[in-house]
Amino acid sequence: MANSRTISQIIEPQYVIEGADVLLRRSIAPKKSNEFDPFLLFDHFAFNDPIEGPIRGFPMHPHRGIETVTYMLEGATHHRDSLGNEGTISAGDVQWMTSGRGILHEELPRRGESGNIYGFQLWVNLPSKLKMTAPRYQEVNAATIPTYEKDGIKIRVVAGQANGVVGPVTEIAASPLYLDVELASDTDFIQPIPSGHTALAYVFEGEAVFADKTIEAVHLVKFDDGDSIRVRSENKSVRFMLMAGQPFKEPIAPYGPFVMNTMEEIQQTLVELRNGTFIKS
Repeated sequence: MANSRTISQIIEPQYVIEGADVLLRRSIAPKKSNEFDPFLLFDHFAFNDPIEGPIRGFPMHPHRGIETVTYMLEGATHHRDSLGNEGTISAGDVQWMTSGRGILHEELPRRGESGNIYGFQLWVNLPSKLKMTAPRYQEVNAATIPTYEKDGIKIRVVAGQANGVVGPVTEIAASPLYLDVELASDTDFIQPIPSGHTALAYVFEGEAVFADKTIEAVHLVKFDDGDSIRVRSENKSVRFMLMAGQPFKEPIAPYGPFVMNTMEEIQQTLVELRNGTFIKS
């Protein structure tokens, strides 16, 4: 590719506690500076340390103005919401929830056969014109996520396109790319990404050379602008999530589970929560 992206930032995730005492590795949190636009949050969650005690997860809580993306690696998450939706996201499944004008939901993790629970949660912003849109779900079963596999490269395509394989999640305002990429050792990988789009890679197994820097698990990489990224695995294999999306370039006002454009909109959201008008039929 003519203009391969270089690395602008390497982030080591920080441990945080969220929900009902859930231990997370957090690489991105919503901030007014909005430096990862259109991405707001990226969490790597696990419930595998006995010291954490019983699994409680995320009891019923509200969202407005964002999209939450849950991708399970091991175990499962049972979810239900204020609109009457209920179901289970199992290993390899994806749930892309557009909260829009408002939803209340809960996410309760369950151990898989291995006894482990692993997964990712990504928050994607909505532009101002869609922040009060009707909530909707795109739930994708693991078996229906298309996979590209050739020459040491294996890619599960959730959203966007890789080597002609198109992901099942569509009609998302940020035009996102969301890939689960595995490279065997001694493998080259090049992925086109539109110039101007924000591009991130979360390395969670092994290591590889991203652009010209060796990145080990567990780190998040932010790329400079360009029209592609290049990754080369050398002595080890690597697995990473690759995310890219079109920034909206709008001011944001993050407040807990809400991300609006102004603090006035946040105040209005809190008023609606107090007086029982947050959920619109």
